[in-house]
Amino acid sequence: MCPKPKSRPRRRGVRAAVWSLVSVLVVAAGLVGVVLWQNSYDMDEQRVSIRHGGHVLNGVLALPRDGRKQHGLVVYIHGDGPVDATHDGGYRPLWEANAKAGYASLSWDKPGVAGAPGDWLAQSMDDRAAEAAAAIAWARTRPDIDGDRIGLWGASQAGWVLPKVAAKTPVSFVIAVSPAINWLQQGRYNLLAELRSEGASAERIEAETAKSDRTRRLLRRHATFEEYVRAMGGDADGMTADRWGFISRNYTADATRDLRALRGIPVLLTLADHDLNVDTADTERVYRKVLDAGGALTVERYPDAAHSLVKRSLEQSDLKLTLMALFSPRSLFADGFLDSQRRFLGERPTRQGPVALRTTPATGTGGATLLAVPFAGAKART
Repeated sequence: MCPKPKSRPRRRGVRAAVWSLVSVLVVAAGLVGVVLWQNSYDMDEQRVSIRHGGHVLNGVLALPRDGRKQHGLVVYIHGDGPVDATHDGGYRPLWEANAKAGYASLSWDKPGVAGAPGDWLAQSMDDRAAEAAAAIAWARTRPDIDGDRIGLWGASQAGWVLPKVAAKTPVSFVIAVSPAINWLQQGRYNLLAELRSEGASAERIEAETAKSDRTRRLLRRHATFEEYVRAMGGDADGMTADRWGFISRNYTADATRDLRALRGIPVLLTLADHDLNVDTADTERVYRKVLDAGGALTVERYPDAAHSLVKRSLEQSDLKLTLMALFSPRSLFADGFLDSQRRFLGERPTRQGPVALRTTPATGTGGATLLAVPFAGAKART
């Protein structure tokens, strides 16, 4: 008689494999749930269209859920680069903080980004300011926006745009995050700061500085892109004709005089102590010199933050940055950054009286997962 097959051990093995698979699926489902919950925000977003200069700005309006019929508004001015309305989701933690202070947020795709008409590289800083002024005029026609409580938020390159907007249309406050003052000075600071952070040799620093000086001479004599490439020995080093045109239009930007348009307007200047893009000491000095007399300037520094106001330890690691963006996007930013902006907005006067700041955790419907470093501007090594 043949012995019966040993089926019990086999069944136990199958059962163990099934339970292992179930455990993995449960853990995976739990992680997905955490990601979805952490990337959901307590506000309502709607797509909007804003007409300006013969074309349409594709925007996003994020509204609080506090039951009020009217809200103040924070209008977002992007930094450098091809930025969409949400900055790849990077703005949403800030919009939620604004909503808790009773403020809506408005942003739009840069021209040529995410299917928007136009080309952001064809813009000057004045063009960008006119665009923002048109968005504010549009917002003032909406019954759910208090036209007397509209202010600006801008990062990095937006430092050259914010005061130009304020000169075109009334604004009730400005939040300036890591703004530069002078284009050429900022470019040189960025070049040297990054080279030193990389541990570059004195010879390399000298060579890169000489290359930057050649670029400046070409800009001053209005050289074409082809002349630039020839001057660089045929190596464009990532420069494109469109980017060269953008730099040529804007390299003389300097915010010093324009900042006078912000006198008497509450300004929150937010700076990072580990900023390799912008000389924050120079920025603070100029802002204080131009604006301090009016007593409306508040300066806040974050010792553990990089240019984007993301924690420096996270920005130095792509893996840490991605994991934090997935599982705790509000924790990307320097400690106190979001709360500070919420308090600043909460201190602005309202027609209904002071706004009670909401501190409940987010439970709203979702926004896109944040995977990009917020507000990180492209470099202009000039």
